[in-house]
Amino acid sequence: MEQTLAYLRESLSNYTEEHQVSLQIYKKLEKKSYKSEGDFVRELDEQEIEFLNQVLPGEINHAMDAQDYNRVQELNEVYELLF
Repeated sequence: MEQTLAYLRESLSNYTEEHQVSLQIYKKLEKKSYKSEGDFVRELDEQEIEFLNQVLPGEINHAMDAQDYNRVQELNEVYELLF
């Protein structure tokens, strides 16, 4: 799995028990091997995109606070593709 999507999957694991959409996205990442973030984002539906738009800014800020700049960059790549 590409590193960017691995970071995303790890972030989503924090939400899977509380949010069905998170679990849905998580399962997509588990079941299919995407060649790129773009391939993954193209397969998201409206509800999944909206969920990621809500969650990713907080996850990126958390990574910034932890000074995990690699994670910041990788998660930001997915976030930018959502638009």
